[in-house]
Amino acid sequence: MADIDYYQILGVSRDATADEIKKAYRKLAMKYHPDKAKGDKKQAEEKFKQISEAYAVLSNPEKKKEYDEFGSQAFRSKFSQEDIFKGFDFSEVFDFGISDNIFSRIFGGLGGGGQPRGRSRIYRYGGPEGYQGQVQAPQGQDLQVEMPITLHEMAFGTEKLVSFSHNGQVEKISVKIPPGSLPGKKLRLTGKGSPSPMGGQPGDLYVKLKEVEHPVFKREGNDLFVDRRIKFTEAILGTKVTVPTLDGKTMSLKVPPGTQSHTKMRLKNYGIPTANGKSRGDQFVRVIVETPTTLTKKQKALMEELAKEGL
Repeated sequence: MADIDYYQILGVSRDATADEIKKAYRKLAMKYHPDKAKGDKKQAEEKFKQISEAYAVLSNPEKKKEYDEFGSQAFRSKFSQEDIFKGFDFSEVFDFGISDNIFSRIFGGLGGGGQPRGRSRIYRYGGPEGYQGQVQAPQGQDLQVEMPITLHEMAFGTEKLVSFSHNGQVEKISVKIPPGSLPGKKLRLTGKGSPSPMGGQPGDLYVKLKEVEHPVFKREGNDLFVDRRIKFTEAILGTKVTVPTLDGKTMSLKVPPGTQSHTKMRLKNYGIPTANGKSRGDQFVRVIVETPTTLTKKQKALMEELAKEGL
């Protein structure tokens, strides 16, 4: 994949301001718009597509940062053409409008179905014939917020309110979290993002789940781990330990004689359910053998006797 220099395409420096980038694009767009350009229409259309892609990236702070940091090839491998043009507002630049055949021919396929998602809105082209075309407005920008989630909520599901700032106001919305939802999962709420600046469909809201650390359990994937400490003599002679489960039960486990420190004992199907709900992780009890750091005189004498016996 060849490198593409968006700055060179627009004829601006890498430290150009947003206004300078917009001004350069507008000038080139007026020159190469296929309805206005003179000469080879196909060549003008290709040039118009290139400068529009360059402006769609450089006018978006997040996409521009990705492009500047990782370069053209890495950027284009991460962002599809749909991603690049998503939320791109032509109305901020064109007061002469875009005809439907030009839009579908050059930018067709954005958002699926050949054109951006959203209801139709009419733009007027101020040419000598007063052409009037109809295109579909692009979708609004997506939003993303983080929501804290506990192990219990991951395992059994819940419904929570998420708060987020939108257009200078704090909004709250109820979100259903299905059982088996692990941290990093993004829940999509269709149409709850930013409105389209051109009257199209609003964007989506993505709720990204973030784990709240549990005071007892540690999670690895769908499995849970809990530690239980036993005495040195209990490891030698055997004992029983009680452990809690995420279900609220208390289980009694037999620790056999001669158990080594950090031995893992398994409680099958007491972990986090999988996303499809067909299976469940396990809970592991890690047995930690405590070695005493100080001994009484009697304990020391007994240890010495055991040592003489080869223990």
